[in-house]
Amino acid sequence: MVKRSDGQALARKHLDRQFEAMSLKAMTRPPRGWLRAIRDALGMTSRQLASKMGKTHTTITALEKGEVTGTTTLNSLRDAAEAMNCTLVYAIVPNGSLEEMVRKQALKLAQAQLARVNHTMRLENQAVARSDLAEQLERLAEEIRREGGSRIWEAS
Repeated sequence: MVKRSDGQALARKHLDRQFEAMSLKAMTRPPRGWLRAIRDALGMTSRQLASKMGKTHTTITALEKGEVTGTTTLNSLRDAAEAMNCTLVYAIVPNGSLEEMVRKQALKLAQAQLARVNHTMRLENQAVARSDLAEQLERLAEEIRREGGSRIWEAS
């Protein structure tokens, strides 16, 4: 039987591989937006694109401005892309590996848990040596990471 946490770890690994393969530096949106950049590169006027889409010239102008300001919809972008024989590609790309994000969050949660325990133990004059504390921190963080689930994000 596959545990849910194993499935999450596998999904992170799969997505991390996909993100590594992407060349995000080359994917920076042009200053005037992708629609305008592609349309200009094709030598197509906004009126011609409007005609292909069954829209007005002003709608295309608003669509291109909306892409730059972030107010246009994915459906509108998809329709314009298809009218120019292109494909809209949509992705949310993490700023680091998903596995590393989970590892850091598990470590953060482990630190919070151990800090509470260590504080109580110090009050009872039973403080743990720093080296033992560091070892316990790593062990607890790994256990939290392995368990997976949404629990680790509640301490954010």
